[in-house]
Amino acid sequence: MKNLVLFFAFVLSLSAIYAQGGNVYANKENVAIDGYDVVNYFTNYQSVKGTKEFSAKHDGSIFYFKSAEHLQLFKENPEKYIPEYGGYCSFAMAEKNAKVYCEPSTFKIRNGKLYLFFNDDYEGQHVNTIVPWNTDEEEKIKKADANWAKLKTNKTKN
Repeated sequence: MKNLVLFFAFVLSLSAIYAQGGNVYANKENVAIDGYDVVNYFTNYQSVKGTKEFSAKHDGSIFYFKSAEHLQLFKENPEKYIPEYGGYCSFAMAEKNAKVYCEPSTFKIRNGKLYLFFNDDYEGQHVNTIVPWNTDEEEKIKKADANWAKLKTNKTKN
């Protein structure tokens, strides 16, 4: 419970920083999901980084892939692979209505949708938001969906 309280404080401190982002969580170089291959989550159920060699721009962000095959799959149907809530932390979206960065190696796929979560140390405590997410996932998905509908932008990044 203490970790959860710390996380909420963390969310509030970071949400203003990350709220300026667009519909997809991207780093300073505008690389989505810190360069992780969003197709690989579905094809191999693993988080792996892609490379600049296999990249595509979508909705203003650059996505990296580990292979030409994954790049092609993404180009054929990008919406199938883009994480829910643009790759921001699913738990923070549900519980704090905030865009907070995620740890791309902490993920789950449910009903054909990819969810990413914050999983890191904060003020000396380890916080993994997939744990409280799993306690009432259906309710959290409903809340996150409603919050995302209000938070996501309708603008495409340049």
